[in-house]
Amino acid sequence: MIRSVFVLFWAILFSFGSVVSQNTGTVSATEKNKRPNIFFFFADDWGRYANIYSQNDPSQTISQTINQTINQTIKTPSIDRLGREGVCFRNAHITSPSCTPCRSSLFSGQYFYRTGRAAILRPALWDETIPTFPLLLEQSGYRIGFTYKAWGPGLNPDAPFGGNRTRFAKAGNRFNRFSHVVTELVAKGKDRESAKEELYNECLKNFELFLADGNKTPEEAAKPFCYYFGPTNTHRTWEKGSGKALWDMNPDNLKGKLPKFLPDVPEVREDFCDYLGEVLALDAVLERFLKKLEEIGELDHTVIVMSGDHGIPGFPRGKCNLYNLGTEVSLLVRWGDKIKGNRTVDDFVNMMDIAPTFLEIAGLTPPDCMTGRSLLPLLLSEKSGQIDSERDFVVTGRERHYDSARAGNTPYPQRSIRTKDFLYIRNFEPQRFPMGDPYHQTTGDSSEEIKRKSTDTGYSFPDFDASPTKTWILLRENDPQWKSYWDFAFGKRPGEELYDLRHDPDYLVNVAEKPEYAETRQTLAQRLMNILTSTGDPRVTGDGQTFEKPPFSGTETLDTTMPRRK
Repeated sequence: MIRSVFVLFWAILFSFGSVVSQNTGTVSATEKNKRPNIFFFFADDWGRYANIYSQNDPSQTISQTINQTINQTIKTPSIDRLGREGVCFRNAHITSPSCTPCRSSLFSGQYFYRTGRAAILRPALWDETIPTFPLLLEQSGYRIGFTYKAWGPGLNPDAPFGGNRTRFAKAGNRFNRFSHVVTELVAKGKDRESAKEELYNECLKNFELFLADGNKTPEEAAKPFCYYFGPTNTHRTWEKGSGKALWDMNPDNLKGKLPKFLPDVPEVREDFCDYLGEVLALDAVLERFLKKLEEIGELDHTVIVMSGDHGIPGFPRGKCNLYNLGTEVSLLVRWGDKIKGNRTVDDFVNMMDIAPTFLEIAGLTPPDCMTGRSLLPLLLSEKSGQIDSERDFVVTGRERHYDSARAGNTPYPQRSIRTKDFLYIRNFEPQRFPMGDPYHQTTGDSSEEIKRKSTDTGYSFPDFDASPTKTWILLRENDPQWKSYWDFAFGKRPGEELYDLRHDPDYLVNVAEKPEYAETRQTLAQRLMNILTSTGDPRVTGDGQTFEKPPFSGTETLDTTMPRRK
């Protein structure tokens, strides 16, 4: 009912020549020409990092102070502009903190566990019978295209967005190795800022190729477009020391600002600073896109959405974790004067909500299989803060990231429910290592061997990306001063975790077993299970073994000579 009301409202708002058809994918020729363009900027491994998220808001939850202090150290004027001229969502999360499962959810508008083999990273396989918003938009008359990472890794590459026929990347993909390439160009004598501009122009040229392709015929030129830009520069690896060398950022500005589960030491601060440098590159290329849209007269006729697939990689409790650092993402939406700007929304939203949102913006009825809820009511509202009282939670989960992270290619099944005050996590196989097996033998590898080998993600705890931070913590497993940080990063976890974010924003103290939290734990656990059951999660609706067996477990053979610790 809600969807139908807002589809009708949209049609009235834009004075369509006729009412939108109730058949998904069917829109009249008159309506096609009046629908807005969609520009979707979706960055790999970009969490909630932008200066706009450092600003105080009386309605924000205490748990947001973790990234708030970090974001005070960076300037992101273009990203902030989207929030000032549009809507900034402060409680956006992904359904799974791993690239392929997240994108399967994003494109299908469903929880990741409903997308078959796309629910795991590898050997992921896209089920082409599952409807996706790009192809539904194309069927309704939109012209679609993408640059860089749309789905993968996985089989049927980029199938949810049309595959090779809709890819526009002939101008190059060096932006995805931003700090490495700029450092190389500078070493060859190029001016630093000119080297950066070379990579920004590469991205802009790919977008221009997409635009030019749509101007071949009057019929194509009349169509609205949906363009997806998926940079991966914020994915490991990036150039060590690049935050300072390329952006003049001082790593020590992060001193005292990191979450308490990260060692506040020079090596970790530099690593985090280098990551933030890649975020600044995202901001700079966004500026070029906005200028281009303005030049062609389409800026205010384009819905611009910017977000990412999960939290920071290579740090404890980030990527591949259900803690806030792993699941929280930025989400900013600008749509000319169609939505009231300078608003912050505290409703909990999930990135699977994007698919039905785009479809309703295009005047289409989302398929019944979509479990996401359209954000259009929130966008069209003039309010800030909590708008929809029913959006008071978000459910996330994961099964497997790195295929051979554990013996037998087994997953680490988790589900969680996050509310304003609490984070509840259910670990279905607590006897397993959450970040993968410790393949290295601590007593056998010297410090120098660990330093050398740990640059390979598969060396040890493979669900944790290789990084200077990971290496630093691996080296201190037996150091009493730092052992707690090793446990935060790699240690086994109990079957249930519960964190009171009102008093513990860094989610350090598990209160699941405390008597005073028994009622809260039971309530959240039951609510989580009800949602998983009603949405058909194979982990809870059957024998719980679906994701433990082929084809989800894959066919790869592990090296059985690798030493493992119990």
